[in-house]
Amino acid sequence: MGKLGESLDKAVEGVFTRPVPKSAPARMRYLVKQLKGTRPVADLLGISQRTVERYVRNQIKHPRKDLADRLEREVRRRWQPQIRAKAKKQAATTDGIVIDTRARFGFTAAPGSTDDARLRHLTQALPPQYAARLFEARDRGASERQLRDIAAEGLQEMYFRDRGRRASGLLVEFTDIDYVDFEL
Repeated sequence: MGKLGESLDKAVEGVFTRPVPKSAPARMRYLVKQLKGTRPVADLLGISQRTVERYVRNQIKHPRKDLADRLEREVRRRWQPQIRAKAKKQAATTDGIVIDTRARFGFTAAPGSTDDARLRHLTQALPPQYAARLFEARDRGASERQLRDIAAEGLQEMYFRDRGRRASGLLVEFTDIDYVDFEL
């Protein structure tokens, strides 16, 4: 998973109304409830059904690092699906999304203009159609490059072209991302 995908997930997690379970047994119980049994959880995590049962009964409390990471990732992916869906829908229909990034931006523009790529820090609100495209692409399993292209198009239109009021032939390249954060 890339920087943009992780940042979109964190933005949605910011609207959760309850904290994600912290202990391994609580996380395991949550997955057992969601997947309706210990066998599907064991298959999902790549462990035995007996191990899952021992976590559920608090007989094991501290998983090894790789299992702890998988467990946390799977619980976060499934946590509060209705809240998650509502936040995505609101961003995609009315509110939009805010992107805060430091990256290298280069341009393809008219001759005589400066098109050398340079590092910039930008914070820009993107309208709902870009939020919708980003979330749809993320849910489809789009690559990091596809997410980056959608974000670049949004920044190009909203920041560099100022909603079509200037630099009409400008094409923006969004590369060398230092960090990127999204907010709903």
